[in-house]
Amino acid sequence: MAGTFGATSATDEVFAGVRAHRTAPDAAPRAGLGRAARRRRGRWRLLAGAALLLSAGSAAFALQHGGGAPHAQAAPPPPIVTVSSPLREDLTPHESFLGQFSAVAAVDLRAQVGGVLTEIHFTDGQIVHKGDLLFVIDPRPYEIKFAEAAAQVQTNQARLALANRELFRAQALKHDDYGTAETVDQRLNEQHAAQAALDSAVAAVRDAQLDLQYCRVTAPFTGRISSHRVSVGSLISGSRAGSSPTTLLTTLVALDPIYLDFDMSESDYLAYKRAHANNAGAIADTVDIALGDEDNFTRQGKLDFIDNAVDRGSGTLHARATVPNPDLFLTPGVFARLRLTVGAPHPALFVPDSAVFLDQSNHVVMTVAANGTIVPRQVETGAMQGGLREIRGGIGPSARVVIDGLMRAQPGAKVKPESGTIHASSSSQG
Repeated sequence: MAGTFGATSATDEVFAGVRAHRTAPDAAPRAGLGRAARRRRGRWRLLAGAALLLSAGSAAFALQHGGGAPHAQAAPPPPIVTVSSPLREDLTPHESFLGQFSAVAAVDLRAQVGGVLTEIHFTDGQIVHKGDLLFVIDPRPYEIKFAEAAAQVQTNQARLALANRELFRAQALKHDDYGTAETVDQRLNEQHAAQAALDSAVAAVRDAQLDLQYCRVTAPFTGRISSHRVSVGSLISGSRAGSSPTTLLTTLVALDPIYLDFDMSESDYLAYKRAHANNAGAIADTVDIALGDEDNFTRQGKLDFIDNAVDRGSGTLHARATVPNPDLFLTPGVFARLRLTVGAPHPALFVPDSAVFLDQSNHVVMTVAANGTIVPRQVETGAMQGGLREIRGGIGPSARVVIDGLMRAQPGAKVKPESGTIHASSSSQG
C-alpha cells in the first residue's frame, strides 16, 4: 500500500503542475498573439505535460515493483574438487621389455621308413600326449624282412651248434693222439665263423624290428600338433639317417612350460647385474607378464637365461624366461610385455597418473593451499606402479593434491576441497 500511495501522490503532483502552467499568466500579453500562434503554443504545452506524465508513471512503476534501488548479485559458490595426500608405498624398480613366446621343444615329424601311409590318428590342432599314435605306414614289407632275419638267425644257430660239436671231437681226438693240431685249429675257426654269422643275423633281426616299429609314428612329447601334411594313401619317403629327402608329416610344439624371449639393452643389463651384485639374494629373478590385450600383469615367469655376449649390431643381449602354462593358453609366436626387477624396494610417493599433466616440458600437479586457493606445483615424476605415478620431487607427503575435478581447478582460484583416497592396483601395469 505504501508503494501505491507514493505513486499516486507523484502523479497528482505532475497533473497539478500542468494545470498551474496552463493557468499562469504569460510574460507577454495574450492579446498580441494570433489565434494560430496560440494554438501551436497550446499543442507544445500538451506534449510537454504528456512527457512529464510518462516519466512520472515510469518512476512510480519502478518504485512499486522494484522496491527502491536494485540489489547487487550474489557471488557464485567456489567449485568443489577432491584432494588427497600422496600415497606412500614401497616402489620396486623394474624395467619393461617386449618379448615373444617360443616353444621349449619343437619338432618336425618325418618318416624314418618309406611306404604307403595307411592311417592318421589325430585331429589337426589337437593336444597330443607323449606316446600317442599319430601315423601308420604300411608295415607288411617290414614284417617280411623281419621274418627273413629271424629265419637267418635260426640257420646260423644250427651252424654254430654243428661247429661246436666238430670242435669238441677234434680236440678229443687230438688228446688221444688220433687227431692233429691242424684239424683242431680248422674246427675252431669254423666255430668262430658260425658265431659271427649268428651275431650278424641277430643284428639283422633287430634292424628289421626297428623298421617295423618306425611304421608307427608316435608323439615324442606332449604338445599341440599342427595339420597333417600328407593324406592316407600317399607314398612316404623315409630315411633313419636323414641322408635322403624325407616326407614331412606334421609338426609338434610343447606348450607347458613355454619360453618368453626378449632382448635387453646394455644399460638395462648393467643395471640388472649391479642390482643383483649390491642386493645379493634380495632380488628375485621373477618377471611379470601381460599379454597384448591385457592391462594388468597377471602372469609370472622366471628369468633363467642371459646370453654370453652382446650383439655388436644391435647392442643388445638375448634373454629368456620360462613361464608355466598349465592351461595351454599361451602359444609360440605371441607377443607380451614383461617387467624385470632391477633393484631393491624403497619408499616412494604416488599420485594418480591422471592428476599429473604436462605443461610444455614440465610435469605439474594442482595443489590446494591452506586458504583454499589452487597452487600449481612442478614435480619430478618416475615410474608407474599399481596404476599410479611416482613423484620423486616437487611436493611433500603432506601436500593436498587435486585428484578429481581438475577442470575446475584454475590456478589462483578459490575452491572447496573434499577429502578423497588414492588407491593402487597390485596387478596393474601403471
